[in-house]
This record gives sequence, C-alpha cells and structure tokens, in this order.
Amino acid sequence: MKIQEPSTTYVAPPGKRQPPGHFALFDLGFRPFYLGGAACASVALIVWLMVLGGVPLAGGYLMRANPIGWHAHEMVFGFAAAIVGGFLLTAVRAWTGRDTAHGAALAGLAALWLAARVLVWSGPAVPAAIVDSAFLPVAALLLLRVLLAAGNKRNYFLVPVLLAFGALDAAFHFFTLDGRPDLAIRCIYAAAGIVVLLVSVIGGRVIPMFTANAIPGFVTRKWRPVELAVAPVTVLALFADAAAIDSRIVLVLAVIACATHATRLIGWRSYRVRRPAILAVLHLAYAWIPLGFALLALSAAGTAPHTLAMHAFTAGVIGGAIIAMITRTARGHTGRPLIADTRDLWSYALVMGGSALRVLGPLVAPQFYNAWIWSAGLCWALGFAIYVAAYARPLCRPRADGKPG
Repeated sequence: MKIQEPSTTYVAPPGKRQPPGHFALFDLGFRPFYLGGAACASVALIVWLMVLGGVPLAGGYLMRANPIGWHAHEMVFGFAAAIVGGFLLTAVRAWTGRDTAHGAALAGLAALWLAARVLVWSGPAVPAAIVDSAFLPVAALLLLRVLLAAGNKRNYFLVPVLLAFGALDAAFHFFTLDGRPDLAIRCIYAAAGIVVLLVSVIGGRVIPMFTANAIPGFVTRKWRPVELAVAPVTVLALFADAAAIDSRIVLVLAVIACATHATRLIGWRSYRVRRPAILAVLHLAYAWIPLGFALLALSAAGTAPHTLAMHAFTAGVIGGAIIAMITRTARGHTGRPLIADTRDLWSYALVMGGSALRVLGPLVAPQFYNAWIWSAGLCWALGFAIYVAAYARPLCRPRADGKPG
C-alpha cells in the first residue's frame, strides 16, 4: 500500500466541523505537546541558569543527586520527547487518514507527561522513574494501534524507535538510582542520537518536498547510495560515541557521517535556500548535523570538547528542527498560512543564535565560557517563550478553517 507523504496543505480525516467556541487543545497531538514542550524548554533553561548561578532550589532526587543529569534529562526526555510524541501523533494521522489519540485519551497522555515533569523535579525517586519511563511506551502503543489498522508498514519502524527511546529513559533512572551518573549520561547521548536519527529520516522525506512546493522550479537531487547510508551511519556514529568505544572508531564513523549528511545537503542545494524563512530554517537546522559530526570527529581526535559536539546535536539539530517544525505544523494544522510572522522570525533567530553561542562561542573564545552559556540559555528560553505566547491561543482554539484537528 502506497502512503502519500504529508503535504504542506493538511487534509483532515472526515469529521464534524468544530464550533468556533470549542476548546481544541486535545483535538490532535501537536496541540498539547507543542505547547507543553516549548514551555518545558523555556522553564528548564531558566531553572538551569539559576542552578549555574548558585540559586538554592528545592529540587527532588535527580536535582540533588545530579544537577547536570537533570538538565540533560529534561531537555531530551522532557522537551524533545514531548515534541516527538506530538509530531508523530499528528503526522501519523496525516499519513494514514485515521484518527490518532484525541479527547480524553490525548488528555490522559498529556497528563502523564506533565506528571512526569513534576515528579522528576520533586520526587520521590521511584514513582518519578516509573511515571517518566511510561510516557514514550504508551505513546508508541497508541501509534502502533493506528499504524496496524491502516496497514501503514512503511512507518512501523517508529514504534520500536519510540520504545528504544523509552528504554533509554528507564535506563537513565536506573543508573541514577544506582549511583552511576556516568552511565546515566551515556543513556542521554544515545537518546539524543535517536532524536537526531528521526530528524534525519523525517527531514529527508519532507525537506526536499517542502522546498519544491515553496519554490517553483527549484530542483533538488537525491542520490540513492547517500539515502541508503544516512540512517545507518548516523546510528553507528552516535551509538559508538554513546557506548564509549575506541575513539579511533568513533573518529572514522563521525567523518563518514559528516560527509554523508553534507552530501545530502549539497543534493538539496540548501545553500541556495534563503527564503521563505519558514523553509530556510529547516535547511539551517539540518546543516547542524554535519557540523555536529565534524565536532564529534574533532572530539574523538582530542582537539575539541565532547560537550560542544553534543550541544551541536541537542541545541543545533534538535532545537533547530523543533522550532522549525512546531511553527510550521502549528500554522498548517490550525488552518493558517505557512508564512512566518515577526514572532516566528524572533523565535528562529533566538533559538538558532542561542545554539551558535553555545557551540561556537566556547570553540573560538573559551575564556568567555560562562558568558556564552548564559547568553545561549537566555536566547533559548526567550525563543521558546515567544512561541508559547504566540501560539497558546491558536493551539487552544479550533482550526481557522473549521475543519477537525
């Protein structure tokens, strides 16, 4: 069965048109999770800056045991996991033409995610670990039900990917409770690798299509050997690094992955895409992938800090792709034009600028490390806060065109 790619113009499954006063937050997955995820990013960054500034905070077991672990966990398993869940619940509906979780089921899933954020902050430890570790498996099962009903075999892989993501979350809590923060942070590295893999796979599907739709006559190329290699080399390089295997092997794999993704960008002619901004930001976010692998190779060679490579992936790739997609999806799926407004442009500039400050600042002027961290964190927090302020009302209201979703 051939499944059509999601287009820039969303076609909702048949359903009743929603009345203008309808509270729509739980009508489709992107609504609560984009709003909650963006708010989580902003709040978590502010909290992290307060921790770095020495402000005493009454956090729970994770904050007491491993503040760095709390920061990393909430950005990957709190923020990124929420956006991934919301995106997939929305995309699978478009890909299959069948309803995904909505109404009470979606509200319950959102409540599970929110309860996890509260418990991870406040404790106690074991309930926090159990509730937090449940979110991604439950989301995976909700998606599996729809994919099986639709016979959408092409996207079955999403289920084991989400289950692996959830297993790494559970492993993070296990190692933290066992007093092994070194292994817990390795779980974060592997989980970030899964999200980068999703960006590369889904980006490979939609970025060339969005480009062709937005710029008439624009030609992109896909080379089959490159497309076949992208996912394996991405997984091998990032998981080899997460597993702390021989640095020489990581170096070779990172160089291959960098070259593969850079070749993909050349085929897409990303260097020619400057507008519209809602499209250009997708290409810019993807460009962080080869840069991240270049920094990972330098790290493996002992010439660059490993944390810069990881922040290229987490802040640059994941953060950049997220702000690009949550603005685009929020507009398209609420019946609004796919044109970035002033607030969107500020969000792009702040998130992308903050990522550059976090990664490139310490690389070129390490003596100003603290200044780079603070300026980057404030940019990120403000960028996602602007998103929340701009989209809170549209995400709680029905689609502008009255269609369901």
